[in-house]
Amino acid sequence: MTRRVYLDHNASTPVHPEVVTEMTPYFADVYGNPSSVHGFGRDAREGVDVARERIATFLRVPPDQIVFTSGGTESDNFGVKGLALARGRGHVITSRIEHHAVLRTVQALEAQGFTATYLPVDAYGAVDPDDVRKAIRPDTVAISVMHANSEVGTLQPITEIGRIAREHGVPVHVDAVQTFGKVPIDVDAMGIDLLSFSAHKIYGPKGVAGLYIRKGTKMVAIQHGGEHERRRRAGTENVPGIVGFGKAVEVRGREMHDEARRVSALRDRLWEGIAARVPDVRLNGHPTNRLPGTASLCYRHVESESIVLGLDLKGIAVSAGSACTSGNVEPSYVLVAMGLPLDWAMGAVRSSLGRSTTAEDVDYVVDSVAPLVQKLRQALPVGAA
Repeated sequence: MTRRVYLDHNASTPVHPEVVTEMTPYFADVYGNPSSVHGFGRDAREGVDVARERIATFLRVPPDQIVFTSGGTESDNFGVKGLALARGRGHVITSRIEHHAVLRTVQALEAQGFTATYLPVDAYGAVDPDDVRKAIRPDTVAISVMHANSEVGTLQPITEIGRIAREHGVPVHVDAVQTFGKVPIDVDAMGIDLLSFSAHKIYGPKGVAGLYIRKGTKMVAIQHGGEHERRRRAGTENVPGIVGFGKAVEVRGREMHDEARRVSALRDRLWEGIAARVPDVRLNGHPTNRLPGTASLCYRHVESESIVLGLDLKGIAVSAGSACTSGNVEPSYVLVAMGLPLDWAMGAVRSSLGRSTTAEDVDYVVDSVAPLVQKLRQALPVGAA
């Protein structure tokens, strides 16, 4: 029987057993609409309120500053559009390596008359805070820079960016979908006004996410209907999902730091093992200032899809980039922005480790990668390399 190893936790995670247990009653026994005033509705509302309190406690913010959404994409759309549209026409600052949920939202704002600056990144994939300072204009209405990119894992200098934004009175949105529950986040110390985060990246269910909105931040709703979420996001709440989200965050509160140390060591074991056995391979992103479980590697003169498919035959799940763009045959726009040459960028493979990853899993991947890459390179036409 082929061993199965899941190294795609940045794309999605298995739901934690405690989360499943917490959610189960809300699929059958606690089924009322949380907006209803009767007992059935109040029971459902209590589940939502407990989850909101758990998430607020984790972020050390008041519960009424947490809004539930359907996913990280909606949170990003609401965060960027809601912020910009509340201020009328103006200028938006973001980076070239944001998730498409932010990039395409900014492009949509441009189509409505806004202007935008797309900040470059360095060879590690990091934004220079001085570039943020230089980009700010009198009509700048919003800054949106992600906490960490899902492909390469480099942590952005959000605290410095937040301080610069405060000096100029510009609100900051941060896409923290990849960092929430994995590394510490202090919205006050980091100068964050809006924070997007999602459940299914931290062993919670799919289809539910959140947006932190600092009190006093002027926002425009982008989804209209009822009075839900204090008139900020209309629509009947996904009660089982929200309950599971709250439990997942509670579990993160007690497991996050230990898991970060453990998967960081395994991530380094993976990189060092492959680097010792495979020539012409490089680590993408910052070597230390990165997500604990993310290892993005480029194999020169090999197409990433061939590696992903070859490893899949060995029972190993990795990614050729972010899950939303893995069907693309073009090189990653993130790696292009980082300045990687095409012969390197086309061979990008991301491994993202999680709570179930073991040292034996890592060693199995290393043992599988080395002969696979050698075989793929040997199949190249003479002179192609």
